[in-house]
Amino acid sequence: MAPKSVLLPVSDHPRGGGDDDALFKGSAMSKRGAYAALSYMTCAVFLVMFNKAALSSYNFPCANVITLFQIITSTCILYAMKRWKIISFTVGEPWSASDTASLVPVETWLRTLPLSLAYLFYMLASMESVRGVNVPMYTTLRRTTVVFTMIVEYLLTGQNYSSPVVGSVSLIVFGAFVAGARDLSFDAYGYSIVFIANITTAIYLATIARVGKSSGLNSFGLMWCNGLVCGPILFFWAYIRGDLELTMNFPHRYSPGFQAVMLLSCIMAFFLNYSIFLNTTLNSAVTQTMCGNLKDLFTVGFGWLVFGGLPFDLLNIIGQCLGFVGSGLYAYCKLKGK
Repeated sequence: MAPKSVLLPVSDHPRGGGDDDALFKGSAMSKRGAYAALSYMTCAVFLVMFNKAALSSYNFPCANVITLFQIITSTCILYAMKRWKIISFTVGEPWSASDTASLVPVETWLRTLPLSLAYLFYMLASMESVRGVNVPMYTTLRRTTVVFTMIVEYLLTGQNYSSPVVGSVSLIVFGAFVAGARDLSFDAYGYSIVFIANITTAIYLATIARVGKSSGLNSFGLMWCNGLVCGPILFFWAYIRGDLELTMNFPHRYSPGFQAVMLLSCIMAFFLNYSIFLNTTLNSAVTQTMCGNLKDLFTVGFGWLVFGGLPFDLLNIIGQCLGFVGSGLYAYCKLKGK
């Protein structure tokens, strides 16, 4: 009898009920969903810090190249794990039967093409938005993503939300505007890129919830398809823009500090993408967005201490607190199933 393979959580919902499936009686979020949400928040904080260090501290000029490296790293990790039979790409596939000879059928790959393209635009816009504004202001503006996500989900699936959820989201948006009222480093381009990133994020998360659950693939399979589609496109785009040449001539290319930041960014991006798929499919696109708001407390703190930027006056603190209270209210509504 073959030895039992190492199992990693994937996006398919666990079968059966039981007391362990809920944080407490009457909860709408399982323990597995809560762990996915916490994993996402942890990875997101560190990835923003590593990306900001590469783009700002080392003044690396090519955000597209960082994204390309992240995709290549993710694809290589997935292939190695598949080959070693640590993971599978499809829901319900026996782990011991995992075979690299048949990774993902062509028809399934084509079905996930809209998701892969949405992922590409999401990655490019998100990476460029980190450069445009300081970290505290970046996290403040990104909190408005939840509004775009709710709009996209309504347009795609007709999803409606309860009054407590709408109220908590309104509080988040109001807090974001209050926090950013005294941003002394206003940059129209930077702000525009952040809002474009918000729109692409909303489309990407809604596409995960819509395409991911119907494709038959788990989180790893969806990540694999994304890499196969986005990698060649991004490589071609970086080549014609001259980003690859700029990277080869980058003065800090052999700096141990820069190489460490790039390596950590690529590894963290893999875990972040995995946790995004897991959290969105186990919970929802809006819950994924709200988790991004909750982790902002740590991102703002680290960003202010390490990179500086937005002065933390009373108005800014009030706005940040309103946003966190709104995120906490949404989390409470989600756990209570409201």
